[in-house]
Amino acid sequence: MSSDVILKVENVGKQYRLGLVGTGTISHDLNRWWNSIRGKEDPYLKVGESNNRSEKGNSDYVWAIKNINFEVKRGEVLGIIGKNGAGKSTLLKILSRVTGPTTGQIKTKGRIASLLEVGTGFHPEMTGRENIYLNGAILGMTKAEINSKIDEIIDFSGCLRYVDTPVKRYSSGMKVRLAFAVAAHLEPDILVVDEVLAVGDAEFQKKAIGKMQDISHSDGRTVLFVSHNMAAVKNLCSRAVVLDNGESIFDGTSDQAVNFYLNLQSSKNTENLLTRTDRKGTGEIRFSKVELLNQDGNAVTEIISGEYAKFRLHMVFNRDVNYKDLIFGLVIYDNNENKIADFYSDEMGIVFDNIDSYVDLELNKLMLRGGDYYIAIAVQTAIRVVQQIDVIHHVLNIKVFSGDYWVSSKNNRATNVALIDGIFGAN
Repeated sequence: MSSDVILKVENVGKQYRLGLVGTGTISHDLNRWWNSIRGKEDPYLKVGESNNRSEKGNSDYVWAIKNINFEVKRGEVLGIIGKNGAGKSTLLKILSRVTGPTTGQIKTKGRIASLLEVGTGFHPEMTGRENIYLNGAILGMTKAEINSKIDEIIDFSGCLRYVDTPVKRYSSGMKVRLAFAVAAHLEPDILVVDEVLAVGDAEFQKKAIGKMQDISHSDGRTVLFVSHNMAAVKNLCSRAVVLDNGESIFDGTSDQAVNFYLNLQSSKNTENLLTRTDRKGTGEIRFSKVELLNQDGNAVTEIISGEYAKFRLHMVFNRDVNYKDLIFGLVIYDNNENKIADFYSDEMGIVFDNIDSYVDLELNKLMLRGGDYYIAIAVQTAIRVVQQIDVIHHVLNIKVFSGDYWVSSKNNRATNVALIDGIFGAN
């Protein structure tokens, strides 16, 4: 391992046994023991299937991650991205020594601190101040270190008023603030962060990203960062690795990795949505297809900003429903998974008397600047409480070209944001 490399992952894999039994049965353990005393390889490492959670397998063994290889240099911020179940958290747990790898090895230089699950080790009956000492000790800080940084930790967390109140009375946001504040002031050589920004508010996310940038740039420490927030990955990370079904399928700059990941998600989209398993809802209605229609009624995936657009949501009914209770929603996201616009039928005052096989959302002028977007759709009821019937993300990818939205003979800029239908005036 060269002098500037602080972390090296070589052929790392983690195998689990599915079902109620944990690592194996007595017969499997005896087989492993018999092979080990004869100097042979574990026979169960040759079996097992990839970590595709949407398909039924034929083996009792599954590889949560397999054949992972990468190096991280000192001071580098590495992003790890992938869909849910891709193996990100398993990899970080192995790197943090929460669990050991089944195959391969990890070489590190220096101390690793991890923030994997928010508030791990916090005692609900103890105050925030007491939990700072407890959590700091768990992470490897001495009492003298904590004493020297206690005021800075409390100030960073923004929980000064409640620091002497039991943690059981904290909100989830306050807990994540306090937990991150302790981990960020540990001054490790490698900081491992898993989805911590998903819990905090906008102010805290900005502060946390700034702190991680300071850790890497100013202090020269290494950060491994897992997030579904593509904008945060691009902003914070210099490099990123994409995981899919437990395997590393791309390693490059953060911009390249994010684009690869989003294109990968797009390629998995299918015109027939009935085969999609990554959906939520009770199932009385299932979306079957989504189309973007232009002024001529033709299905397209590319359109010019400011033009007429119609989104057609096709569906099948598996049970009789009360049409008047249905609420349809369509949400537009940009490439960084930021919500750009959303439309809900109840907010528009629309009540459905009957639906044959589809509903339309009609826009006289598409209020999107030039860029790439994707669509999510939903149908739900809200008689007493909101009940999801069918919700699917990434159902349609569209490309919007810059256009003369204001009829000013000048095309709008391509910045992946929604336009506001207003006008400037002066006296």
